[in-house]
Amino acid sequence: MEIGIALPQYGTHARADRIAGFARDAEEAGFDSLWVGDRALAPVAPSDLYPGHTPDNPYPHQYRTFLDPLTVLTVAATATDRARLGTSTLNGPWYPPVLLARSLTSLDLVSGGRLDVGLGIGWLRDEYTAVGADFHRRGALLDELLDVLHGTWTEEEFAHEGPHWTIPASYVGLRPTRPAGPPVHLGGFSPAALRRVGRRAAGWVGAVLPPAVAGHLWDEARRAAEEAGRDPDALRRQIRHNPAPGATADTVAAVLAGVRDTGADGCFVDLQQCVDEPGEALELGVKILSLLRG
Repeated sequence: MEIGIALPQYGTHARADRIAGFARDAEEAGFDSLWVGDRALAPVAPSDLYPGHTPDNPYPHQYRTFLDPLTVLTVAATATDRARLGTSTLNGPWYPPVLLARSLTSLDLVSGGRLDVGLGIGWLRDEYTAVGADFHRRGALLDELLDVLHGTWTEEEFAHEGPHWTIPASYVGLRPTRPAGPPVHLGGFSPAALRRVGRRAAGWVGAVLPPAVAGHLWDEARRAAEEAGRDPDALRRQIRHNPAPGATADTVAAVLAGVRDTGADGCFVDLQQCVDEPGEALELGVKILSLLRG
């Protein structure tokens, strides 16, 4: 199983001057992949509770400071040679598809084809309000976004007429490193989201869940792939783990080992809510890596 780590991006880890060094050191330590997430804002009175939080503590305070994900990955791309670069996840419906395609293709080229695109639809209505997107149509927006990304990555002249975006026939000279574009993985934790993974994606960017729940969702993806005439064995799983403050290398390594036992292709650890500084995160991450690889 590939093992990754989240780049310093938010909270007390949002240190622009530490990104390049962290990425370089993580790659040298043996991490296979480097990851970022996506938050637009931290509302004072959130419309929705953060998963696992309570009305008294509705939203992680670390999210009040959040560096742009694609900027962080671009810095990491220039500081590394081998590690893959992933988004878990970009909230796709927030972005105009043509501009997102340009940004992703540019990053794919800058990184030499090391980009893994993870897209999701989010859960916080306040963020959709802030960016002017329709929260209630977020699934349809993501589907149309996927259509546009595929078209701009595979056609030299591309046009699109959809319910949300219209793109006049245009020349597309910016080409990704792979003929079909970088691999696109999709997030989500509902049966509908996993069916979309099976129909349309290279795989799933999920999170650590109870084994029975994760297994049921993965079965949904595989079944949908078969029904769509795709190879279910070609689907990949990249799983996120967010340890709580006080977690030790032993406890985190045990969780990742459990993910490995499920047959997942990769798992990455986000330590930005676990420790206070990027240096602490890397030190803890290296210990976790050592335990997993002996």
